[in-house]
Order: sequence, then structure tokens, then C-alpha cells
Amino acid sequence: MADDEQRRRSHAERLLSATPAESTAPPSTLNAETMPAIVETAIQVAIRQGQFDDLPGAGKPIPGLGAHHDPDWWIRRKIERENLTGLGPPALMLRVEDRELDAQLDGLRREADVRAVLEDFNRRVIEARRQLLGGPPVVTRPRDVDAEIAAWRQRREVAVAAAPAAVVEPKKRWFRR
Repeated sequence: MADDEQRRRSHAERLLSATPAESTAPPSTLNAETMPAIVETAIQVAIRQGQFDDLPGAGKPIPGLGAHHDPDWWIRRKIERENLTGLGPPALMLRVEDRELDAQLDGLRREADVRAVLEDFNRRVIEARRQLLGGPPVVTRPRDVDAEIAAWRQRREVAVAAAPAAVVEPKKRWFRR
């Protein structure tokens, strides 16, 4: 055990004292015992040569290190970074759609369209709860169609009342007598 330790140290010292051309030469024996020393030596040589200076993000906090642990952090970050839509586990997609559903409903004009969108959303939530495909659990609840339609009507009335009445100008004729 002591011989292995001494061999690693002497190898590391040889690599550190070598010139850059010598340090790039492959070791005579590359195995699991010598690999940590070789890697550490290569890192130290790169630090001394200044190869790690001025890297992007140097001195800045690492984004995403925060208060809570999210097991799906990698898929969320990928979706945000790539601005992907329509991809991901059904549970996550339904959560996003649930957040944006009121805005989508406000864009519709007819009650029948609102009812169809809500029924489709509820059908997909129930279907996602029944499937056992893995991934995060489905915590999104189906929406009460009648209550959502009443809320949609109320939001629509408020929007109509808040909008100023459009002034209708008489149509200009192109021909006057």
C-alpha cells in the first residue's frame, strides 16, 4: 500500500517537473491506480498554465442552486432552454396548460367553444391519472365546467365594461353630389 502511494507521488512529481511537451506524453502504464494521479496532475498543470482563467461564469453563482429539491429539474431546464412545447411527461404538460387555461378561455368568443376546451382538458387529466407510464404524479385537478363558464362570463363582462366604446365615424363617400 505504501509502495503504491510512493509510486503515485513520484509519478505526479515527474509530471509536474516535466516540460509541457513531456507532460503530454502518454504514461507508460495507464490503469485504475495511476489514473487519479495523472488526472490531478493534468488539472494542476492546466491551472498553472492559466487555461482555466477567464472562463464564462467565473465568480458568478451557479443558477438553480436553491431552496428546494426538484427531481425533474433537468427536464424543466431543458424545456425552458430549448423553448419546447408539447414535450414532456403528461403531468408537467397538464400543469403548464392548467396555468394558462384561463387566458386561453378568455380568447374564445362562444360558450360552446369554452365548454369544448374544458371538457377536452378534463378528459386528458383523467386519462393521465389512469395511465401508469411513470414520471411525476398527476396533481392537476379536473375543472368544474359550469363554474369555469360562469367565471368566463364574468371576466368577459368586466372586459367589455372596461373597454371604451368605439366611436363609429360615418363612412366617407368617394363621390359627392
